[in-house]
Amino acid sequence: MDTTAPVSKPKPRPRPQVMKLTEAAAERITELTKRADSEIVGLRVGIKNGGCAGQSYTVEYAHEVRPTDEVVEDRGVKILVDPKAVLFLLGTEMDYKADKMQAQFIFNNPNQVSACGCGESVQLTPAKV
Repeated sequence: MDTTAPVSKPKPRPRPQVMKLTEAAAERITELTKRADSEIVGLRVGIKNGGCAGQSYTVEYAHEVRPTDEVVEDRGVKILVDPKAVLFLLGTEMDYKADKMQAQFIFNNPNQVSACGCGESVQLTPAKV
């Protein structure tokens, strides 16, 4: 007779939300979605190499959800995160600021090590999970 109890798999940990949005960012994304020339499902956020600090954030219209996208739904809007950028953006808050001189999305990223003087590029390290 077998007296060993069946081994149950541990429940998977819930995945952390990659990014969060401020109310200002969500309002701006809603506005951009409504004004777009063609139907978009949200904004795609990523990281590209370049600039004086080494990397920069990318934001573009997303016309479809790719199978590899990390989908973030927050405050009624959808952000699609490029899978190569997930570890660099983990824990980031996306904000939107407008003043007399400029209007832009701001990334408050705990993985940012430094930024260039002009603010166009950053140096990021992958999040420690």
